[in-house]
Amino acid sequence: MAIKLSLKGLNRKLPFLSILLIFILFFVIYACADTNSRAAEIEKIPVNIDIDRFDQRFFNATPEEFYTLKTQYPYLFPTQYADSIWQKRQRDSLQVLLQGEIAKEFPTLQPFEEQLEPLLQHIHYYFPQSSTQPKVVALTNNVDYQNKTVYTDSLILISLDTFLGAQHPIYEGIPQYIVRDMDIAFFGAHLASEFGEVVTPAPQERTLLAQMIYHGKKLYLKDLLLPTLSDAIKISYTPQEIDWVEENERFIWQYFVENEILYKTQSSYVLRFVEPAPFSKFYLEIDNESPGKIGQWLGWQIVRAYMQKNPETPLQQLLNLSAIELFQGANYKPKR
Repeated sequence: MAIKLSLKGLNRKLPFLSILLIFILFFVIYACADTNSRAAEIEKIPVNIDIDRFDQRFFNATPEEFYTLKTQYPYLFPTQYADSIWQKRQRDSLQVLLQGEIAKEFPTLQPFEEQLEPLLQHIHYYFPQSSTQPKVVALTNNVDYQNKTVYTDSLILISLDTFLGAQHPIYEGIPQYIVRDMDIAFFGAHLASEFGEVVTPAPQERTLLAQMIYHGKKLYLKDLLLPTLSDAIKISYTPQEIDWVEENERFIWQYFVENEILYKTQSSYVLRFVEPAPFSKFYLEIDNESPGKIGQWLGWQIVRAYMQKNPETPLQQLLNLSAIELFQGANYKPKR
């Protein structure tokens, strides 16, 4: 009798389960169709990419051509430096070395073009006022890894000497957490970061939470602008570091909440958890296992949680939300 009652109960549940499965299937099909339609629309956006090899023009310029370059590229020749400085730099040993290594690593700039085209298409799709034909200039910049790329609506600068590969001997002596993303695979992510700086308003509050949300917004932008890239490349983590933060998400959040640091305003908390570093500073045994910028990663998860709960929020509205309003609307809870 008990078995018959269970079967009858199951029979009563079947219509509900069938309806639920149909709803889920419909939702998945609709979401896939919407994604495919958006991807097709983005792919149709015409983009014209012509990378200007200023690096070669500067390196090979005769004295007469040098002055022409100054006229054509005034933004690359700050007026506070005398012409003799540029002429000396043109042929110094570092320039000769860099130009030779760039020629070996990048016989053409196609690897940059392949990342630049879809990125510009996505930028224009989400920000229609942006240009699809900015001037793109390639240069060398004495391995200035803090300025790998520059983005403005009309001009993009690419420092080729900062993308030679993490294992390149020319980067010897640079800390590993910095050198790991000096690779062509990270080019699009770096340029998207520069774009994020342009369109994401700086936080008005001085709290750690405001900094976390600010960087979280920029990382969420990468979800939209670089949909095929891994989370590791977007945030410049290794795959192992992504695994670590995902496995320890609950602990990380618990630490931030129990120690009441979200609303702290001391700059030391930003240095410990937001700024690039070899590891985050919990001042616990796990420090050496943790990646740096955990505050950025956590802010990213909060922004994602907000958009999952508020999917109709226009992108510009999201970028302008205050940290506290976004945080409250996210009702973030760790997945694990």
